[in-house]
Amino acid sequence: MTKRNLEVLTRAGIHARPAAVIAGTANKFECHIEIEKDTMKINAKSIMGIITLGATYKSKLTLICDGKDEELAADAIEKLFMNRFES
Repeated sequence: MTKRNLEVLTRAGIHARPAAVIAGTANKFECHIEIEKDTMKINAKSIMGIITLGATYKSKLTLICDGKDEELAADAIEKLFMNRFES
């Protein structure tokens, strides 16, 4: 299991477009991927799940990847957050 702490760096937070980018990236990997905010934990392969987090600017999230390609998945998603959801 791989865990990473993430922070939302875009002023608009995570809305539909960033959620689609995150889910699209997550779906490229076989491992199970979750994002946690406060007490809510969602499947990162679901656009609607990501939107329901209500992650605003400077929100602190935890990325949890579990499976054979977990490190690659965590690296790819962490990079999205660092690049403000630009590929």
